[in-house]
Order: sequence, then C-alpha cells, then structure tokens
Amino acid sequence: MLLALPAMSTELLPSWGEGEAKAAIVDFVTAVTTEGSSDYVPPADRVATFDNDGTLWSEQPLYVQLAFALDRIRDLAGDHPEWRDTEPFKSVLAGDMAGVIATGKHGLAQILAASHTGMSSEEFSRIAADWIATARHPKSGKLYTSMIYQPMLELLDYLRKNGFEIYIVSGGGIEFMRPWAEKVYGIPPENVIGSSIRTRYELRDGQPVLMRLPEIDHIDDKEGKPVGINKFIGKRPIAAFGNSDGDFQMLEWTTSGEGRRLGLLIHHDDAEREVAYDRTSAIGKLDRGLDEAPERGWVIVSMKTDWTRIFPK
Repeated sequence: MLLALPAMSTELLPSWGEGEAKAAIVDFVTAVTTEGSSDYVPPADRVATFDNDGTLWSEQPLYVQLAFALDRIRDLAGDHPEWRDTEPFKSVLAGDMAGVIATGKHGLAQILAASHTGMSSEEFSRIAADWIATARHPKSGKLYTSMIYQPMLELLDYLRKNGFEIYIVSGGGIEFMRPWAEKVYGIPPENVIGSSIRTRYELRDGQPVLMRLPEIDHIDDKEGKPVGINKFIGKRPIAAFGNSDGDFQMLEWTTSGEGRRLGLLIHHDDAEREVAYDRTSAIGKLDRGLDEAPERGWVIVSMKTDWTRIFPK
C-alpha cells in the first residue's frame, strides 16, 4: 500500500514557521485570489508547477529513480550473466557506486536502457508501482513515500483550496512518477510532466501496446522544463517551486510573465533533520539560484528555520 495523504490541519500552513517565506506565500495567494484586486488571476489561469526530487521529497543520498534502476539491474541480472564482467553492470552488482559513477553519462544511459525499456508502458507502470510500494530509504529505513516534505504537502493543499491547478514538472521519468503521484501528493497522472523516452505502438499477440524504446524523447530538466510546460500545459504558470539549479529556467520563465508571480526555492540547510547541501552537491546543486534569487525576487526557504517539521509523523 502506498502512503495515504495525511490529514491537514485547519491552521494555515502549520508546519511553516512565521517568517518572510510563509508571509510571501500567503501574500501572493491572497493577492491573486481576491476579486477586485489589481493582481487578481482567474481560477483557469492559476497554474502552479513543482519540481519533485528535493522539492516534494528527499533526493539524497541518490535520486529515488536511480535507486529503482539499480534494483532493476539486480533483479534482471540472472538473465544476463555477461553483466558480471561488463561495466557499468559489474559495479552495480558489486554495490560499487564509485565504479558506477566512474562510467559517466554513458554508463548511466546503459543502466537506464536496461532497466527502463524493452517492455510496454503498462508493464513498466506496474513494475514502478510495485517497487515504490515497498522500497525504503537507505538511511532512514522508511518507505520512500514517507520521505515527503510535510510543509510542501500543506502548501499543495493550500493552493488547491485557493483554486490552483497543480503540476509536477520533474527531471524524473514521467512514467516512473505517474503510477504513484496521486496517492502520495494528490496530483493526478495527467498533471505529471517529466523526462520521457520514445514509445512505439505495436500489436503483441493481437493486443495493442505501447513499447518503450531505448531512445530519449524529452529531458525535462533546466531549459527542458519550460519546453515541457508549454507542450503539456499550454500556459505559463504564475507560481513555480524548485530546489536546484535544474529548476532555474522554470522559475525564470514563470516569473518573467505579466502580473503577480511567485518563484520559490527550497534550500537544504538542515543537516540534523534532513541533509545540508547546495553549491557543490552532485545531486540537487543550488548555486546560481542562491546568487540570483534575491535580485529576481524569488523566495528562498530555509528548511532549518522556515519549517517546524520536515516529514509527516
């Protein structure tokens, strides 16, 4: 069973401390939802986009989808004895992450191709849903679906109650996220945008299927995020939420539009309750965003000081 959405308190954003970040969110939502206000935005145009990894759930010590891919390689290894002597599979099977990293982008592409393709979209969705239902975070030992951020769940709920249409816009795989996003975040599969591979319509045993091919269709990261938003939503958001430089262009495009806008970055600066990382991190690097957020009017949320709680109880 996947994690059920926790019941929300009637208090406004209860896991957010009273400060500039919470005030900026409430001021923005109040302004764009108050009829007669010069900043009023009709409900049909209240579009908000959220990155997933590091914004809605934990992305350290490695991306959840990468953990899924590595587990898939281990599960499939019995059918591929040649992997024992072939990189990057050799390092994966040996549990040697340094060796996996040393194979670079080419090695990662091989891992993703072997673990994510050669099956129908429906088969892949079942595999992803089954995995996420039991997979656990390597440090906390909790289900990955428990490693979601309570303050962000409250923010999603707050925006919904104020007439916002919410989308995930992630560098993660679209078909990896869609099977569980609604149960975990309340975001339906049609509102999930992510990186994708090509698919091909085929008849298998007389039944139509969409087969997943080892070819990239769209990379939904950095410049690819505004492209994906335009392609799948067809509207420029009025609010965008991220945590890394991979989200920079999404926030830049969102806040460059006319009228009242909100750009917000989650800063992982709480080493005690989660993980502290930013400018030099290989995962979720936040460097340019930290430098340019003030001049662009973006809100930087300190997990350490702005959140009274990190994870659901």
